[in-house]
Amino acid sequence: MQIVDAQIHLWGSGLPSNQSHIQVTSFTPEEAIGLMDEGGVDAAVIHPPGWDPKSTEMALAAVQDYPGRFAVMGSMPLDDPASRGKIATWREQPGMLGLRYTFLTDPARQWVADGTLDWFWAAAEDAGVPISMLATDSLTILGGVAERHPGLRLTIDHLGGRGGTTQLKDAEAMTHIPELLALAKLPNVAVKATGAPGYSSQAYPFPAMHTYLQQIYDAFGPKRMFWGTDITKMPCTWQQCVSMFTEELPWLSAADQKLVMGDALCDWWGWNRD
Repeated sequence: MQIVDAQIHLWGSGLPSNQSHIQVTSFTPEEAIGLMDEGGVDAAVIHPPGWDPKSTEMALAAVQDYPGRFAVMGSMPLDDPASRGKIATWREQPGMLGLRYTFLTDPARQWVADGTLDWFWAAAEDAGVPISMLATDSLTILGGVAERHPGLRLTIDHLGGRGGTTQLKDAEAMTHIPELLALAKLPNVAVKATGAPGYSSQAYPFPAMHTYLQQIYDAFGPKRMFWGTDITKMPCTWQQCVSMFTEELPWLSAADQKLVMGDALCDWWGWNRD
């Protein structure tokens, strides 16, 4: 069974602007590989963080330096007209799988609501570029986007929640779940089950999260639910993030584990690790 982390951040300079991440000036590919090997993680998708202007360069270099171990979900400024011409060839960059954005604050959140990004959804659909996003306040609106663009693959980050941008825990962090589950009827929407331990006030195996994980599994199925960590803000080791899914969720069969832990993500984002 291949184990592929749907989201990590790597950086070489600057402290994370998100205080929930470990406050160190670098977390390099070399460090990640060492910890991945310890935790039994075969590969990971890098989401270059904005606090390091050279993080994308580092991520693309990691793809070359560690074949089959890393891929990238990048970004481009959505308010720059020059970005429109880049989407058609975006996936031609070695290791680049798609685009990832945070739509939790204005103006980006408003762009989702008012149609400013209509060109973006259409261009990504035409080019076959998957989009991943942190967008808790916009889940219903994104359902409409998915309906209008059935060829566009959308992935909702962090169980649909706010990730490390909130201090809410347990049920208070999961009030959006009904809106998330409503998206399951749309076959072009998937969910990253990333960062679940970070939403829990309890210690491993973080039982308060199990109910929500099962609800997401029941709604989306194992082909549209992707394991991952966002490891630099997790309250546990990589190995514990793995075993939470492989040992602590009895409703997840061996066949479904294979999908959730890596195969489904690679298929959804078109990552051939060979």
